[in-house]
Amino acid sequence: MVKVGIVGVTSYTGEELIGILLKNEGVEICSLSARSVDKETALATLYPQFKQADLIYKPLDVDEILAKCDLVFLALPHTVSMTMAMDFLKNGKKVIDLSGDYRLSEEVYKKWYKADHVDVGNLKNAVYGLPELNREKIKTADLVSNPGCYPTSVILGLLPIIKEIPDNGINIVVDSKSGITGAGRKSATELISDGSMENFKCYKANEHRHIPEMDKILTSVAGKDIEVHFVPHLLPIKRGILSTIYVPHRGLASGKDIYALYEKWYRNEPFVRVKPFGELPEVKDVAYTNFCDIGITVSRGMLIIVSVIDNLLKGASGQAVQNMNIMCGLDECSGLI
Repeated sequence: MVKVGIVGVTSYTGEELIGILLKNEGVEICSLSARSVDKETALATLYPQFKQADLIYKPLDVDEILAKCDLVFLALPHTVSMTMAMDFLKNGKKVIDLSGDYRLSEEVYKKWYKADHVDVGNLKNAVYGLPELNREKIKTADLVSNPGCYPTSVILGLLPIIKEIPDNGINIVVDSKSGITGAGRKSATELISDGSMENFKCYKANEHRHIPEMDKILTSVAGKDIEVHFVPHLLPIKRGILSTIYVPHRGLASGKDIYALYEKWYRNEPFVRVKPFGELPEVKDVAYTNFCDIGITVSRGMLIIVSVIDNLLKGASGQAVQNMNIMCGLDECSGLI
């Protein structure tokens, strides 16, 4: 039985983690905490759906977590996780971080997050937690950096084809659309109140913090410099991400051969489903699941890849539990199907 703790239970990702872990028979939730609370409170007062679990959450107590838990999920804001992961790691606990604190190099992190990294030693040892890419490394990892939601959809959409991209500076354009929960609970509440549920907008065009994460992973896989032009949009729905990826088709194989590449790459992956050639997935196909659905088509000299995920599950908490299952020798799908 794996004994786990969650730091940051008041977040969307914390809520999702609890729901998934309660369905995982190989796990015992031993600690629930949040920096924003000042007293012990019944979990059902925050999340009535978990009333039968009879759990409590309390102010953060590192010593209690160290005494009770084997593995800790950090569902915390960027720049906060790195200040806490150190304590758990140096005391032999496994850590899965859902923030962006361990995804980039020290220099790139400072550039994009406007903060110095305070845990450079562990940063160098963190394993990027995309199972479809790093499953073997995840198995032996002490610190897993859970991928961002946008990068999960984009990287999975490009993995099978990225090595085939010509070396002539081909432009990859990514148009991604996310539900408002991707902004976090506080921001999502503000977005609902300011009318965003009746609106549709682009934001941080080619300036989003997830860009260097995508570039880093895709470059490492391709063995050559890859840059994506990334434009995110805010959908007037609560959850889900749909990424449409445009790759000029010149220099690539035929559409049917590319499809065969995708089908082979993901044939044995439990949480990636490739649609028949020319059939494109929708957000509703994956909402409330840990699946990533991918569809491809070729038209007018352009390879078009559509990748959809639930931003709170495969894009965050579901993938984090998938990583935990791999790290702890559990069935990879436990609690997720």
